[in-house]
Amino acid sequence: MGSKTLSPVFVDAAHDTPLGTVWAAVSDYGLVAVEIQFSAGAMIQSIQRHGYRVVGFDSARLSAILSQLKEYLEGRRQAFGIPIDWSGFTPFQVQALQATYAIPYGQTRTYAELARQIGRPRAARAVGRAEATNPMPLVIPCHRVLGTDGKLHGYGGGNGLETKAWLLAMEGAGREIARRE
Repeated sequence: MGSKTLSPVFVDAAHDTPLGTVWAAVSDYGLVAVEIQFSAGAMIQSIQRHGYRVVGFDSARLSAILSQLKEYLEGRRQAFGIPIDWSGFTPFQVQALQATYAIPYGQTRTYAELARQIGRPRAARAVGRAEATNPMPLVIPCHRVLGTDGKLHGYGGGNGLETKAWLLAMEGAGREIARRE
């Protein structure tokens, strides 16, 4: 996390998605957080842990973002047109998460593959840590990242690995995982 003061953020939620309630938070610079199945209080605490200050709820600011998230979860969207606020990340986290953001729908990569892609071939564990602290699952699709052994490992969104497996199955990435095993 960077040491500079981060922008204030607004939050809102999309209800009735296949994974339950999905929350999003935005600053003036873009998306800062997405959470699955959180309460309003838990979402605010999560945002504050990342160094942001929640200034209120704003359906108008978040309408397009929440619509895209809902479309994705319903299988009607494969990519997002959402600006991301990268100000709360270290340069390494930005590299790792931008590489994750570029993983195409229905495909997977391993931590080691991402480490090589960003020019840090010995940094697979550091990439894993960056993925573990990703505050925007779904949009920065860390569910598409597998362990170096090609298998499912931790996931912080929703119900953990169950949610990760559901997302990969929804995207048709099961074939990708089976091919790696």
